[in-house]
Amino acid sequence: YFCALVQSEELNFNNKHMIMKKLVLSISICFIAFQMGQAQSNAEEIDFLQSIIGGEKKEVVAEFIQLEGASKDAFWGLYDAYEVERKALGKNRISLLEKYAKEFEGISDAETDNIVMEAQKLAKGNEKLINSYYKKIKKASGSKAAAQFYHLENYFQSLTRTSILENIPVIGELD
Repeated sequence: YFCALVQSEELNFNNKHMIMKKLVLSISICFIAFQMGQAQSNAEEIDFLQSIIGGEKKEVVAEFIQLEGASKDAFWGLYDAYEVERKALGKNRISLLEKYAKEFEGISDAETDNIVMEAQKLAKGNEKLINSYYKKIKKASGSKAAAQFYHLENYFQSLTRTSILENIPVIGELD
């Protein structure tokens, strides 16, 4: 019995691991697609890329956060509301990246400072949003679901930041 349980848990972990890998690949593909279009991207393209990532993300979240009944309904209602707000912040982040790409060569100290200040504001907004929904989910679906949400969202944010930072030059790198 124990061996069957261990194999089941390994299979469950491997399945979750594969879903996470799929999400990382989707984020990377979307970021590369964004880079190829950089300044030419428009609202429809951004919405399309966000819908791809959002669908993959929701699949991962559903795999890790398993609830039943009213807790499940409350969680998914809150999660969907969170995603709407997160995507709005994501559009602002993409706009900032486009601004950075346009101004990168020969960027002045004032422009550099402006970009950094905007990036800090967006990071604070993301953290505030996650913390806000942690509290809402905790109240509606319990501490465990809220902690899982918090953990996963921070993981997704880290993946996204890493993907972006690995693919853009550091200010002054190309001078």
